Amino acid sequence: MRDETIADLLLARLNDDRPGLRSRERTWTWDEVVRESAARASLARALRRDGPFHIGVLLENVPEYVLWLGAAALSGATIVGVNPTRTGAYLEQEVRHTDLQLLVTDRSGLELLDGLDIGVSRDRFLLIDDDDYAARVAACACEPKPGESITPETQMLLLFTSGTTGKSKAARCSQGRLAELGRNNSAKYDVKREDVCYCPMPLFHGNALMALWAPALAAGATVALGKKFSASGFLPDVRFYGATFFTYVGKAIGYVLATPERPDDGDNTLTHGFGTEASPEDKAGFLRRFGAKLVEGYGSSESAGMITRAPDTPPAALGRPAHDGVRIVHPETRETCAPAVLDEHGRVTNAEAAVGEIVDVHGAAKFEGYYDNPEADAERVRHGWYWTGDLGYVDGGGFLYFGGRSGDWIRVDSENISALLTQNVVRRHPRVVDAAAFGVPDPRSGDQVMAAIEIPAGVTFEDLGLAAFLAAQDDLGTKGAPRFVRVSHALPTTGSGKLRKKEMQLEGWRTSDPVYRWAGRGEPGYVLMTEADKAALREEFAAAGRGRFLP
Repeated sequence: MRDETIADLLLARLNDDRPGLRSRERTWTWDEVVRESAARASLARALRRDGPFHIGVLLENVPEYVLWLGAAALSGATIVGVNPTRTGAYLEQEVRHTDLQLLVTDRSGLELLDGLDIGVSRDRFLLIDDDDYAARVAACACEPKPGESITPETQMLLLFTSGTTGKSKAARCSQGRLAELGRNNSAKYDVKREDVCYCPMPLFHGNALMALWAPALAAGATVALGKKFSASGFLPDVRFYGATFFTYVGKAIGYVLATPERPDDGDNTLTHGFGTEASPEDKAGFLRRFGAKLVEGYGSSESAGMITRAPDTPPAALGRPAHDGVRIVHPETRETCAPAVLDEHGRVTNAEAAVGEIVDVHGAAKFEGYYDNPEADAERVRHGWYWTGDLGYVDGGGFLYFGGRSGDWIRVDSENISALLTQNVVRRHPRVVDAAAFGVPDPRSGDQVMAAIEIPAGVTFEDLGLAAFLAAQDDLGTKGAPRFVRVSHALPTTGSGKLRKKEMQLEGWRTSDPVYRWAGRGEPGYVLMTEADKAALREEFAAAGRGRFLP
């Protein structure tokens, strides 16, 4: 039951002398964090106007970001985390949609917004590196207390979804929901008061807020900030802070594991981390190299708490449904899918019957919706159920597996192929930093499998021996091997570090990055596509009357 607020959790830290916030330059006790937050809350109330009390924050992971989260909790404001990886018209439209009253940023953010109309006049910007900023905050120092109208239903955050599968949306999160997540996740991820929680993931994203900041606040643990994620800076930061816990996305783990291995990698304080989309191989590699266990979970900015992980959970599974309302259903019929039958490699042999959408039939009431987006709300809540938009399946033992996003099952020669399986197998290659797999149209019928891979600078596609590597993977299957491979040293990502899969799928083999096409068994297996090859393939689509499938 949501009967606590983030303001309650914060005020419980008054007079707490344990370090609450650390940067490379300074440490704040929890008591100092609360009092600095209260000063900013007072400043926010003084600047408040009529309309939604929305405060945008456009900053890297700096202490001011955390202090303004506290300010919002105590003043009843909503923090809108602005994604600094957005640019131009997309950024302008995204921010304008949220009806900001104030924007907290710095000179770097000001440059990013130059020429854009985000609906906030320049006199409503608070620049943390202005000469008078510290004095303005100090003048608002006051005894911490919550706003009179704050309840568990008070909106605390508008979180932009990652946009990996389409246009991002601003998901609502109340103080009660975030406080509940803080309590639950501190227990779920084993975050204790003595932990130092290292935050390399951006604070505008739910990963950092729901899985690290709120649990650390609930437990009274220390939050240690990484200004932005850096593979080479990861271990130095861990050692500097004495970090014991951190959060991640799979791509970040791939980058860390791609750094040169050293004999003293295990000489660090890390014990565990929580995140999503790290492969079983990467989790094993991270444990071997750094001595820290990675725990995978399932959730989103819109929902959480649908899966319970038990000690006997198979490595590839997420866990068991948390309650009987969490089901895998066929979207058209709403019937519960059959248990998945897995072969010796863990592949689903009855995908037609077993793979469906993950839903929570009791979850509609808990879904807090998107800001000013009734169409998106209606997509998430149908027939009184909460629909995640994610695919999954349940094995005979009752364990639930993530099956990818909607559209991640590819129809190849009248057979369903899992893009997620192909993706995980390609990621297994020791010189592939990250990979995505998706379907692209076949010139005659159905789809073909395509992969996009990111490899380190100085490594070439020919260095990979990819055809031989894939042939040696018993769990892939002949139809799951990619027919096209896009090669890059920097694939497009969202601000939270996730690959922009939908964007890459729409580009397909028409990207400006090098693309290799399967030429059959034997050497070389894959050959580089020329412009003439692409023109000939276009002609194939046109001749078969399928040109409409090529944007």
